[in-house]
Amino acid sequence: MPVGLPEFVENPENRCPVILLLDTSTSMMGDPVQELMQGVRIFKEEVHRDTKAALSVEVAVVSFGPVELLQDFVTIEQFTPPPLWAEGLTPMGEAIDYALDLLDHRKAVYKTYGIQYYRPWIFMITDGAPTDDWHGAAERLHAGEAEGKYCFFAVAVQGADVVKLQQIAPPNRPPILLNGLDFQGLFVWLSNSMKRVSSGQVGETLALPPVGWGQVVL
Repeated sequence: MPVGLPEFVENPENRCPVILLLDTSTSMMGDPVQELMQGVRIFKEEVHRDTKAALSVEVAVVSFGPVELLQDFVTIEQFTPPPLWAEGLTPMGEAIDYALDLLDHRKAVYKTYGIQYYRPWIFMITDGAPTDDWHGAAERLHAGEAEGKYCFFAVAVQGADVVKLQQIAPPNRPPILLNGLDFQGLFVWLSNSMKRVSSGQVGETLALPPVGWGQVVL
């Protein structure tokens, strides 16, 4: 029997992992990246207000432009929203593969130490089009989603290539077009969703709050 990691000994709650997969390419420069940073801060504050969610929700932050791990998985109590800056291209395919690998590794850690977890979420926000080959990543993404390994959400900020996002996003969960720069509404919704998930049973299907911050792209 493996010796428990300190983080699991001190906090054995079921985990609710979420990856924020954030486009920080040059096109996000200015107000978009500033509003995005504020949204991430709101997410931390909102989840932290819920005692159960604060212990269960684990967040990792991956930016792309270029692909970089800004924050490995930590609980909300330990999470400090990282600074974001806009530069580079939009290697979306590489970013999705990186996020899936990161998630696979975290799930293996949970399994090793006997920690139960809710279905993970990957939440991608982009205002552009992929500048690399994304087809293999999309196929891998669709296969994992179909097997129930995670829930993938694609959020399109104004200027995003919605047609490509429709091909990348899982068929059962089309992209959502953000209303303007309403990152605050988006992250309040995400935090409320995480609260619902973390208060339920592992494997339970829950109704999510209505999406008032964007429009589903059909």
